[in-house]
Amino acid sequence: MWWFIPAIVATVAWGTADLFYKKGADPADKYSYLKTVIMVGLIMGLHAVYVLVVEGIQYDPSYLIKYLPVSFFYIVSMAVGYAGLRFLELSVSSPVQNSSGAIAGLLTFIFLGQRMTSIQLWAIVLITVGVVLLGVFEHQLAEKERLENKEVIDRKYKYGALALLFPLLYALLDSLGTFADAWFFDYYASVDEANLEMQANLSYEFTWLLVAAVAFIYVVVIKKQSFKLMEQKNRGLAAIFETLGQFFYVYAISSNAVVVAPMISAYSVVSVILSRIFLKEKLTSKQYLAVTGIIIGIIILSIE
Repeated sequence: MWWFIPAIVATVAWGTADLFYKKGADPADKYSYLKTVIMVGLIMGLHAVYVLVVEGIQYDPSYLIKYLPVSFFYIVSMAVGYAGLRFLELSVSSPVQNSSGAIAGLLTFIFLGQRMTSIQLWAIVLITVGVVLLGVFEHQLAEKERLENKEVIDRKYKYGALALLFPLLYALLDSLGTFADAWFFDYYASVDEANLEMQANLSYEFTWLLVAAVAFIYVVVIKKQSFKLMEQKNRGLAAIFETLGQFFYVYAISSNAVVVAPMISAYSVVSVILSRIFLKEKLTSKQYLAVTGIIIGIIILSIE
């Protein structure tokens, strides 16, 4: 059960990051998602350097290549998520996107032979259903608000390929990344466990740093766009919580991926609660019901 604490920390951290991602997204700036990529890569790179220099961790650069498939799926899925933020509010994408954890759990069950108890299974079902319903209810509420405000949304953003492209890509890539992560830890299990997790995390952070460098060159040098660190407060906070969540995530996913993957997908409930507190967003009774179901599922996992 030691995996539960890092899983909870990762869930809360990523839910908090999601809040700041939303606050930092600028629909008027087509390079907004790349600026987010730059900040995430910068913070992760700084953390990796800190671990190497201050904590004196020995890093094997070969893991940068070994872990690259995992890093690729995760980073591309996140970039897709950043790019599609403004579209995610205009479609039924949220429940589709939030299903990635359940897909990843199913993949580890089928292909890696990982198992869970019957009680854990019911808890995961409760969490997954709650997460999907939460997305459905958020969509319904957004539609109601648009009708009240007499907003007209282009049909292609609601029902067309564009409306489904981002969430489907995110769900597919994120679930493949999680599955690849579980496979990685299974395959390299002969290496010291604590060291393996640190090698994986450092590899992921250095890959992010490289991606951020490329994004910076493209946005600032090639496209001549303004990028000032003092203007990246929300993106910076999102990156800090993203890095915190990733650090604890690898320790959780390495030991019990079949349970952890769908459980951590509940980070959306953290974002909803924080939005209610800090952004003064109102929740409906249906949303409260979905949140309650998710929390009950997590509590069951904590005592099972």
